[in-house]
Amino acid sequence: MSKLFEPLRIGNFTLSNRITVAPMCQYSAVDGSMTDWHIMHLGSMATSGASMLVIEAAGVVPEGRITPQCVGLYSDANEEALTRVTKFVRGVSPIVLGIQLAHAGRKASSHRPWNGRGPLKPNEGAWQCEAPSAIALDNDWPVPHAMTRADMDRAKAAWVFAAKRAARAGMDFVEVHSTHGYLFSEFLSPLSNQRTDDYGGSLQNRMRWPLEVFRAMREVFPADKFMGAKISGSDFYDGGWTPDDAVVYAGELKKAGAAYVTVSGGGVRLDAKVPIGPGYQVPFAERVKRETGICAGAVGLITDPQQAEDILVKGQADFISLARVLLFNPRWPQHAAVTLGADAFYPPQYERGGPKLWAPGKTFGKWAA
Repeated sequence: MSKLFEPLRIGNFTLSNRITVAPMCQYSAVDGSMTDWHIMHLGSMATSGASMLVIEAAGVVPEGRITPQCVGLYSDANEEALTRVTKFVRGVSPIVLGIQLAHAGRKASSHRPWNGRGPLKPNEGAWQCEAPSAIALDNDWPVPHAMTRADMDRAKAAWVFAAKRAARAGMDFVEVHSTHGYLFSEFLSPLSNQRTDDYGGSLQNRMRWPLEVFRAMREVFPADKFMGAKISGSDFYDGGWTPDDAVVYAGELKKAGAAYVTVSGGGVRLDAKVPIGPGYQVPFAERVKRETGICAGAVGLITDPQQAEDILVKGQADFISLARVLLFNPRWPQHAAVTLGADAFYPPQYERGGPKLWAPGKTFGKWAA
């Protein structure tokens, strides 16, 4: 039996396998509301054979979006659009479905990647960003507003309301974005948090507000549904967030009711030297899993079925979170099942496309039926 295709229990839900779809920004929303592009994209991901799907980062406030074209969950229109997407996905797949809730912090008010990624200019609709401290992301980025306690309370209320909206829209779970240099990550990292109050300085202080928000969300999100978080394993920068910090934070999230964490990293400094290579962030997930016991997902250039299988067999993670490889090949989980001698979900309309049905015992390239 392939480990990659073993069931996995998270909260009250049983995943049919250990392949999950990571949240991937599409920069295709209108005023925060999902469009037909999301129907197409998420329908494709939902019928891929993966067992769990995390909808892309949704800003909990308009100014928390990365770009003007990012998804939000701060208005009735946003909620209605998400509900439409949910109903569509439920109609084509049994996949466990959730959404990542986020706030971009000082990385907000920027261009879409294909328009340059840099900050918007005033004549392009730029807005005032906020962050734990008034420290710009880089020399050509604007200085953000340092959040006051009142600002933090307002943002906390927005996170909580967004969690309520997610539940009403039919989500099975919500994931809290805590990495990649966005707002929670900015509070957690000493590189971007230089506050002198109870929310800066020590690791315990820097974790304080993200954990306060997470607990408040957990209180209002239905008990029969689950919550998780995407966290950083490292800032990849001297003096920044470390794997030791990730272990402590993951442990605190577990105490606060997190059913899982996916461990990624980077994004706080644009000039960080990230040692990119196959599975380069897997060791972070391995440490977090080993030292906290929380269900942990691995990310980071995991592209080959046997590579994913080996990570799980070695106990380095509990599940594999895939992103870009699924954009390139939305049928990756089904192909992986054939490669590893397992079975994956096919919509009934596509079942006859599985090699086991149309060419038993044959080998086609790297896929053996």
